[in-house]
Amino acid sequence: MHKTNNIMIIVTGAAGFIGSCLVGRLNEEGRTDLILVDDFSKPEKNMNLLGKNFRQRIDRKEFFKWFEKNHTEIDFVFHIGARTDTTEFDVKVFDRLNLNYSKKMWELCSDYQIPLIYASSAATYGMGELGYKDSHEIVKKLKPLNPYGESKNNFDKWVLGQEKQPPFWYGLKFFNVYGPNEYHKGRMASVILHAFGQIRHKGKVKLFRSHNPDFEDGKQLRDFVYVKDVVEVMLYLKEYGKDSGLYNLGTGKARTFLDLANATFSALELTPKIEFIDTPEDIRDKYQYFTEADMSKLKSTGYKDDFTSLEEGIGDYVRNFLFGGKYY
Repeated sequence: MHKTNNIMIIVTGAAGFIGSCLVGRLNEEGRTDLILVDDFSKPEKNMNLLGKNFRQRIDRKEFFKWFEKNHTEIDFVFHIGARTDTTEFDVKVFDRLNLNYSKKMWELCSDYQIPLIYASSAATYGMGELGYKDSHEIVKKLKPLNPYGESKNNFDKWVLGQEKQPPFWYGLKFFNVYGPNEYHKGRMASVILHAFGQIRHKGKVKLFRSHNPDFEDGKQLRDFVYVKDVVEVMLYLKEYGKDSGLYNLGTGKARTFLDLANATFSALELTPKIEFIDTPEDIRDKYQYFTEADMSKLKSTGYKDDFTSLEEGIGDYVRNFLFGGKYY
């Protein structure tokens, strides 16, 4: 299909955490021909877009109609928008916002041959029984721990069964992303944001006690990845344009919550004060003690940038954003 002046980039979830950082980074690249899609009814989320340059904001409910009319001008779609609350248990919400909305996006990008990057999640891996390798072979066997993870895995499964595809596409399995523009996320914000708030108000950080004899308190491990690195990978893949598929997006190096708390105190130049509390009963049986992205697939494409260390990432986040309540 011949495109005339295919110049616009779509970003869904544009007022959210990762989406708004992507918009900011695209602006730094000189891209202002951006169409931002989201539910813009929440003022605290819209703060993420202050000072950003873009062509138009479109409510997510109106977007597909707009897409059909303007598809000849669309260059690329970043579909980052999703319901991300892991404590939401109404499957209908996820079916509507994560599964069916994403299917429609895929179908349009396939019909009009527009490349697509979409947000999957490391929540698809469940307890990690099958490891954390982004192989297409294991997708059908994965057992996510909550409806959010289920919705992401259901879409991945559906995608892998589609004969009709965009010219190239990537489903990115985000691990524990942290960084600026997550103020609006409440309970679902990163542990770093919560730790910062606790230190400012109480002078100490509370971490979950371990209820697993194989792990000491605070030694539970996660793959924490800085949002700026996540955005760089997305921009790289947009230009790379081959080897479509599902890709992990973490650092490839698991770190402890104790490391995280210590790094947050260090960024504030304070002596660590850490208290351990019981993991809440309602999440205890679904609590992951270890996650770590296998990053060999992304590296095999030639991606060479180093990922920001936890200490550097937290230092930048705390000093340049959290400390003054600033946005990226």
